[in-house]
Amino acid sequence: MTNRLPSIPDNHKICIICEGNEEYFYLDRLKKLKVWNDKYDISLVNAKGNGNIVPRYQDRYQNGAYELVLAFCDTEKKPHEQYKDIKNKINDFHGVDNAADEVVIFANPCTMQVIIKHWTNENIKSPAKPVNAPLIQKYTGVENYKGRADQITQVMEHINVENYGNMVYRVREIEGPDDELGCSNFGKLIDDLMCDDENWIEKINDNL
Repeated sequence: MTNRLPSIPDNHKICIICEGNEEYFYLDRLKKLKVWNDKYDISLVNAKGNGNIVPRYQDRYQNGAYELVLAFCDTEKKPHEQYKDIKNKINDFHGVDNAADEVVIFANPCTMQVIIKHWTNENIKSPAKPVNAPLIQKYTGVENYKGRADQITQVMEHINVENYGNMVYRVREIEGPDDELGCSNFGKLIDDLMCDDENWIEKINDNL
């Protein structure tokens, strides 16, 4: 009998630190839809609060299990104090002035800015959930949205491969600086994760 060596997966391991339930449930939904290139092995970590993003980021970066570690979070409203603090700490951790610009995926003012693009071009103008609840109900039927886990799960059920394509197109249109209301760099992330050329990982790491 011929002895066979176990196959060694050549997938690129990427870890994304998610600020909270919305970010985690959303990326997990996209993972399950298998809309990204299967050469990327994505692990998600729910930081359960923006104050935990940097410690989780540092831990996953230092353990050496991943080729790349990213963070996905809200900017919240001006003056974006907590968001800026996250970026400053990541910059300090790497000793590079703009390290955070390479690894932080943002949505201004909140992650719902990206999620809502599955159904509409309308923009989220406030991170306040009561303000956004009517818009979320309009497109998902989820009433009185407050960001509870059960409500987020219901919203995720309305995300599918077809409207993912719509989101990809729309989110590219809101590419812009993180201090500008309505902007996000999420489009770059999904373009990278759908790409067959993995050199973008090395380029990011070279800048850290």
